[in-house]
Amino acid sequence: MSFLEGKYILLGVTGSIAAYKAADLASRLTQAGARVDVILTQGAGQFVTPLTFQSLTGRKAYTESDLWGGQAHVLHVGLGHSADLLVIAPCTANTLAKLAHGQADNLLTITALAAQCPTLVAPAMDVGMYGHPATQENVRILRGRGVVFAGPAEGRMASGLVGLGRMLEPPELLGHIRRVLGRDGALAGRKVVVTAGGTQEPIDPVRFIANRSSGKQGYALAQAAIDAGADVTLITTPTCLTPPAGASVVPVHTVGEMLEAVLVACREADVLLMAAAGADFRPANISENKLKKRDGIPQITLEAAPDILKAVAGLRSDSGRPRVVVGFAAESRDLLANASAKLTSKKLDFIAANDISASDAGFGSDTNRVTLLFAGGQKEPLPLMDKFAVAETIIARVAAILENE
Repeated sequence: MSFLEGKYILLGVTGSIAAYKAADLASRLTQAGARVDVILTQGAGQFVTPLTFQSLTGRKAYTESDLWGGQAHVLHVGLGHSADLLVIAPCTANTLAKLAHGQADNLLTITALAAQCPTLVAPAMDVGMYGHPATQENVRILRGRGVVFAGPAEGRMASGLVGLGRMLEPPELLGHIRRVLGRDGALAGRKVVVTAGGTQEPIDPVRFIANRSSGKQGYALAQAAIDAGADVTLITTPTCLTPPAGASVVPVHTVGEMLEAVLVACREADVLLMAAAGADFRPANISENKLKKRDGIPQITLEAAPDILKAVAGLRSDSGRPRVVVGFAAESRDLLANASAKLTSKKLDFIAANDISASDAGFGSDTNRVTLLFAGGQKEPLPLMDKFAVAETIIARVAAILENE
């Protein structure tokens, strides 16, 4: 099932060169399962055509001429009352001013006044315009009314100037849209901590001991938790992945740094999803200088690394937080036996076990095949799924546990 399946989104497009990005956004929303209706202002029509959006969404794109058509007295009401979210991207300084002061002189602003759903705007304007006191006052007014702002970003403008005012790129906007649509989900009001990636234990200033964890499953869990309305803290080692919009990101490198970050974040957390592959061993001594080949082969002595889940179990015993702790067991042999032992010794609510020797479910893969083992003795084998589908399943099980507390 697509993550926006059944959602109805109104996409307002205003007169900015960034309107071309709106076509990409409309396509992404449609591919994610949303029903998308587009409203173009007269200015937007100078940059992109209704046919562009109709081709991408498979639905009619509305223009000013529709305001004065046969449905003029009900069109804006019908659109505004049935949508799950109104997104205005790009949103010019002129349209921001109209929204702030309740002006309704085109189909988009009339629909915005009639809308019964949340509104998200993605500002797009040249350097200086966004920072102008008039624009900033309009932003303050709209934020006070609950309008969600996504961006703008800093970058190069069509004018050649560089500064704050660029519309966010469609993938990032999609993340903000997901966050708004999910804020009343099954984990609304819950604080969720997710760890992701493989830790890096230094040998010298250049080299480190690491593992093959890509962080993909952890990042998928963070996104799924945000989709369910959670307030997410993502504790992550360096990866090539983009954190989901709305997550509070805590960067770490070593298992010691991750332990410290997890204990701080878990003091008030409802859930810990320990998807990171923390080191079991680390160098006992770290060279202050780069080890040189001319000095011969170094002898590296390892020591046990801190056990994060063991420390969390102690925190949980003392404070009752986090309420739910989920572990992960990546094994190359005796999968269920090793996972079951970890489930018990770490006092987990459940654990996701996967065989890393499988070519379609190992490190770096986009898919995973896991078995969920629960503290009560239940076992739930999942079929081969993409990692986001696995994450959605885990989040659903977490929500059920919290609901039954």
